[in-house]
Amino acid sequence: MSVTLNQIKAPITAELEIFEKKFRENMKSRVALLDVIMNYIVKRKGKQMRPVLVLLSSYIFNSINEKSYRGAALVELLHTATLVHDDVVDVSYTRRGFFSINALWKNKIAVLVGDYLLSKGLLLALKNHDYDLLTILSEAVEAMSEGELSQIERARRLDITEEIYFEIITQKTASLFASCCAIGAASTGTSNENIDKMKNFGLNAGIAFQIKDDLFDYGNDNIGKPTSIDIKERKMTLPLIYSLNNSDKTSKQKTMSIIKNNSKNKTEIKYVLDFVEKNGGIEYAINKMNDYKNKSVEILNSLQKPEKTLYLKHLVEYVVERKL
Repeated sequence: MSVTLNQIKAPITAELEIFEKKFRENMKSRVALLDVIMNYIVKRKGKQMRPVLVLLSSYIFNSINEKSYRGAALVELLHTATLVHDDVVDVSYTRRGFFSINALWKNKIAVLVGDYLLSKGLLLALKNHDYDLLTILSEAVEAMSEGELSQIERARRLDITEEIYFEIITQKTASLFASCCAIGAASTGTSNENIDKMKNFGLNAGIAFQIKDDLFDYGNDNIGKPTSIDIKERKMTLPLIYSLNNSDKTSKQKTMSIIKNNSKNKTEIKYVLDFVEKNGGIEYAINKMNDYKNKSVEILNSLQKPEKTLYLKHLVEYVVERKL
């Protein structure tokens, strides 16, 4: 039976409400324009996956406290800042079905809004002497930036190997998942060993999350509707990398030609989708995703807190089963 986000959030429902109130307070500004934009961002929040990771990681060690709330707010502020900047970099005019900040207020304001969110997060941590949490998250932001630049560089040459792919998604996506879980644990005062375990749990769950995202390009009944966005943007994802390494020379050359030419032609895009399906790329990626899911569950099992870790296990299941 599939679990829902509401079921996953069940033990921290009251705490999430407290977090949301504190987060809204941290978003306030004395500048009228900034206040309007902050309200726009708050009202269009997504699934809150990252604050949930922080609070559920704190919940495992029996102590969701003020530092936990600050950790969740810190993560959400810095994550939102990166999303605002990403929309400028990607020239994207929508975010979660709504207009992006740069679409409504143009690039200059969007960049400044991202900077403002970043500064709010830094000040929140520094004012409360949460240096340990700030260190954890700063390392993740550094990794995310390096991963993004590495992907851009490699996309130009189309030379991403499977090893490089995992290095990039570990930096771009999994590092933030890892920091959420480490911050949640660290906020409770638990041991460094437990903090490291939660960090590794987040890394493995984050890698599974990104592979699932990549699979949406090659959708079927089990995965969801195909989007083909990564193909159109020349992103070398795991299903495609595996298929290129396990196909005949002619098919490989034709597929590479379509990708290099940045084709938007529906017939050519379908050729790539069929190519990946035929050469086992989807099945391979699903198996890899499940491997990382299982690794994350094994780490939770090692904590020997079955009742407390159940909800994070459900979250990992949700991550690999979601349809969007």
